[in-house]
Formats: sequence, C-alpha cells, structure tokens
Amino acid sequence: MHLQTHTFSCSTSHLTNLHLNNAAPFKTLSSANKPFHGTGVIFQQPRELLKQINHRGVIKSSSERQNPSTSAKTMRNVVEHICLVKAKVDLSDEDEKDMLDFLYTTQYQMRGILAISLGRVSTQNLEGYTHAVFMRFQKKEDLSKFYENSFYLGVLKDHVTPYCHDFTYIDYESEVEDDILPIFRKGEEFNFGVEYILLIAFKESSLGEVAEDALTSFEKLLIGFPSLIVQATKGSNFNLGSKDYTHAVVIRFRSSDAFDIFMDSSEYKDIWRSKFHPITEKKLSISFSVDPVGKELM
Repeated sequence: MHLQTHTFSCSTSHLTNLHLNNAAPFKTLSSANKPFHGTGVIFQQPRELLKQINHRGVIKSSSERQNPSTSAKTMRNVVEHICLVKAKVDLSDEDEKDMLDFLYTTQYQMRGILAISLGRVSTQNLEGYTHAVFMRFQKKEDLSKFYENSFYLGVLKDHVTPYCHDFTYIDYESEVEDDILPIFRKGEEFNFGVEYILLIAFKESSLGEVAEDALTSFEKLLIGFPSLIVQATKGSNFNLGSKDYTHAVVIRFRSSDAFDIFMDSSEYKDIWRSKFHPITEKKLSISFSVDPVGKELM
C-alpha cells in the first residue's frame, strides 16, 4: 500500500497570539560530525552543542540554537495526545487514505488543536499496531472537548472503527518554547522526517525519582544532537482509561537517516541498557514517516 502521510502546517500570518489564546551510517552519535543528507536538506553538526536544560525537564527543539538568547525565552504548556490503532488486514489503500484524511481534518473542526501528524507505522511491533496519530492541544480542557467532539466521534464511527480495532490512547503534559514554529510544529523543519513514539511502563517500585533520573539522562542525550532531532517532548501519562504505559516520549527526527543514526548509536544503546532496562516493565516503539501535505489531501 502506498500512502502519503500528513503533518500540520499553517500560515505564519494567521498564527498570532490571538489564535494561541483561542485555540546505521555511524557507530556513535559523536562520530556524526560530518554533514549528512536527509530529504533534500544538508545537516551540519553545530560548533557548540546545546547543553542547557530547563528545570522542569523540557526537551528543547533545534530552533533554540538559532537564537543566543534562547535561555531567556518563556515556555508554553502543551498537552500531547497519542492514538494507536490496529487496522484490519483487508484495509484497502482507498479506505486507509480516507481514514487518515478525515482524522487529519479534525484540526479544522474545533479550537485548541495546535498540531497533528499521522501515518502508517513503518515497522512491525509486537503489539501489532499499524497506524498512529499524534496531536498537540493547548490545554487539558481542549483535549477533553476533543474526545467529545461530534465531528471527531463521527469520523471514528464512519471512517475508523469499520477498519480498525484495539485503540490505545496516551495523554501527557509537556512544555515547548513559546514561539510559533515550535508550538505549531510549523516550518520547513517539520515538513519532513520521522515521528518516533516511545511508550514506557516503568516498574512501580521505580516510579518517582529513579524514573525521572532515567528520563533526564535520556533528555540530555537528545538535547545534545540538534542536527538529528527537530523537537522532542516527554511526560507522564494521565489518561485514566489507558494504564498500560506510565510515560511517553515523542521525537521528530529530521530524516530517516537521522533516525537510523540515533537508534543505532552506542550512546542510545548504553543509556537504555544502564538507565531504562533495569526499571522498565515494558516498552513500545512506534515510528512513521512524515511528508508535507500535498494536493492529494481530501
């Protein structure tokens, strides 16, 4: 099946504060000091890696390295929503495109949705999930309204549930820098790449300081390589109807090359082995390719 996935993009002229108020090439990451090529973009390792970490555990986007006054920027709270589904084996290309197109258009039917990306899962996973949806909301109240939105419920009834089963929802709070591009996931950096979703179920005995230490260590690794990563957020799952996973991380990689470099790196493997493996009950990794919205949409 061939499918063009979609990522949210909007005009800068309309993204004002008013709307906000309403609304394996290398073995290690450190060896990736030469330019590598993604989807029509050359990525160069910056001279000085970003080292500062927000005291609330924010993983900052690559846009921060473009402004020396980043540390003085204010942050904005956001709510991240993840939906994973399992499609029936007989799902046709036409029905798949129809399903994703209608899910994508939910952002135009209500306020509060700041960004959306969705697509077919690139690799098989033990849980058998085939498609993923990522949404960003302005606040929890907007997410609650989304779950009850008549248009969204109609899309589920007519275009999703006939073809899919076993829905999993994860919701968490995070922060991003208070600027149009990182909030709305807008601009050239967000038009391409790989969306990576990591769901983690920490052992009950490790919840709290130990789990936070592991996430902070992971954050330090992510924040040090903006040549690979556009933006990442993490948080604790507050969806009471889905308790299989305690935490989630969403990372937008610049390209499939960047994704492969990071996942195959010794740094990532070392931090998972030393920090996460001893305290993790189970995990689920999902990724899908992101392409710019084209004329085929709707």
